[in-house]
Amino acid sequence: MKRLSIIVPCYNEEPALHLFFNVLKQEVSKLSVSVEYIFINDGSKDKTLQILKEIKVNNLELQIHIINFSRNFGKESGILAGLKESTGDFVVLMDADLQDPPYLLSEMLRQMEEEDYDSVATYRVDRKGEPPIRSFFARKFYQLINKISDVTIMDGARDYRMMSRVMVDSIISLSEYHRFSKGIFAWVGFNTKYMEFENVERIAGETKWSFWKLVRYAIEGIVAFTTAPLRISIFFGFVVSFMAFFYMVFVVIKALLYGDPVAGYPSMMTIILFLGGIQLLSIGVLGEYLAKTYMEVKHRPNYIIKDRY
Repeated sequence: MKRLSIIVPCYNEEPALHLFFNVLKQEVSKLSVSVEYIFINDGSKDKTLQILKEIKVNNLELQIHIINFSRNFGKESGILAGLKESTGDFVVLMDADLQDPPYLLSEMLRQMEEEDYDSVATYRVDRKGEPPIRSFFARKFYQLINKISDVTIMDGARDYRMMSRVMVDSIISLSEYHRFSKGIFAWVGFNTKYMEFENVERIAGETKWSFWKLVRYAIEGIVAFTTAPLRISIFFGFVVSFMAFFYMVFVVIKALLYGDPVAGYPSMMTIILFLGGIQLLSIGVLGEYLAKTYMEVKHRPNYIIKDRY
C-alpha cells in the first residue's frame, strides 16, 4: 500500500489544532493509502506543542510525528523540515487553520494516481474576507514576478499541494538558505495540475502574516528568482546619465549666451535630489542581493530541531 505524508507547519495554532485534526482525521479515513502525520512546531509561544502531544497520545493507532524547533525559524523552514522528514510516496503540505480544505485530499490523491500528475496544487479563485489593499498588492506581486522572472506562479496559489516522491526529493536537493517555496515549486517543473477553490477564512486565531511581513516575503521571492532589479538599476543609470549630459550641455550654452548661472538653482536641486534617489535605490537593490549572498555563504542550517516526539 502506498503512503501519504501530511506535513503541517504550526506556529501559535492553539485555538485551531483540535478542530483541524478532527476534520483532517475524518477526511483521511476515506483515503485508500496509509498515512503519516508530520507536525512542525515552529517555536510556538502558546500551548501548540502541548496540544500536539495530546493529539499524539490520544491517537496512538496513527503514525504521528512531531518536530519541535529550538525557536521560530519561519514557515519556509517548517516546510523544508517536513519535506525532509517525510517518507511517503505522496506528500501534501497543509496549514492548520482549515484554510486548506481537507476535503480536497481525496480528489488530489485520485488525480495523482489516475492521471499521472507529479503535483496537484491549489489556488483561490477569490480573496473573500481579505482586506482590499492586501488583495490589491498580492495580485500586483504575482503580475510583477511573472513578468520579470523565468518562473510562472499562479495568482492565488497556496502552499497546499500534493507532490510525488521524486518532486519532493528535487525540492530538498535545493540547498539555498533563503527559500521561497512558491517559486521553488514552479522552478523544479514537473507535471502540475491546479485545483481551484473558494477562499476559506481561518477557523480560529489570527493570521501570522502582517502586511509588512508579506512585503518582505514578496521581496524575498523577487530577489530569489530574478536579477531583473539589478538590470533595471543599470537601465536607470544609463537614462539618468544621458539626461545629465544633455542638461550639462544646456547649462553651458545658456551660460555662454545669457551669463546667468544663478537662475537654474531650483532645477539644479531637483536634478541632484533625483540623482541621489536613483543612487540610493540602486545601492539598496544591490544591498539586497549582497545580503542574500552573505547569508548563503555562511552555510547556516535552515532550522534546528530541539525535540522529536
